[in-house]
Amino acid sequence: MLLAELEVWHSRPIAPTRRVSLGHLVLPADPAPGVGGLLLGAVVAAHAPDIDDELAPDVHRLLAEVERGDRVAQPRLRHRYQADRHGLARSVHSLISDGDQLSFEFRGQGSPLQQVLGAIYALERLDATARRVVAPSLRRAYRWRGPLGEAFISSFLGGASGSFTAVTNPTAWALDLLGFPPGTVKPPKKEVTSRFRLRVRDAHPDAGGDSTVAAKLISDLGEARRILSP
Repeated sequence: MLLAELEVWHSRPIAPTRRVSLGHLVLPADPAPGVGGLLLGAVVAAHAPDIDDELAPDVHRLLAEVERGDRVAQPRLRHRYQADRHGLARSVHSLISDGDQLSFEFRGQGSPLQQVLGAIYALERLDATARRVVAPSLRRAYRWRGPLGEAFISSFLGGASGSFTAVTNPTAWALDLLGFPPGTVKPPKKEVTSRFRLRVRDAHPDAGGDSTVAAKLISDLGEARRILSP
């Protein structure tokens, strides 16, 4: 199932000018960062390693301007951002779910910088609240070096599980992980702490927990407590 999609239009390698535009966007970001923010982060993480290091400061300056909602002077990073897509080539990036598993599909023919610029300018389309959450995650994604699997998704989400439920409904994920019954909406903080401690104890290898998954489970339990105890 398609969860999020980013369409970036960009100049071709042989074109005399360098341009970037946006096309079709499916970027749900409620609650932030949502699946839309996650896709933007993955696009940045996938392409940033191939961008010249000397351009990194300007990439981060542009990201800060978009995060604040400032007017962005053009051109930036050797490219002009525009609405017109005439004569441009097309790249499409998607976030897909298969059950509770998430995966990314990158279908691009432009340069890595063009894809990252597309993701940053797409951030501008989110509301101010979502931008303030997603922008710092994009900065972390720019520094990411490694595969874009569950470890990346968990890092992008601040430590939560990389599952479909954790991304789309973190509260429901946290309630389920801590063992609250269906229909629970806002449990008391005392009960959250009590269930957290009980689950951590049971997950520990000294208490019979599976040593191969204990560290990840305990980390997820900590994130679940954080979500339910703001």
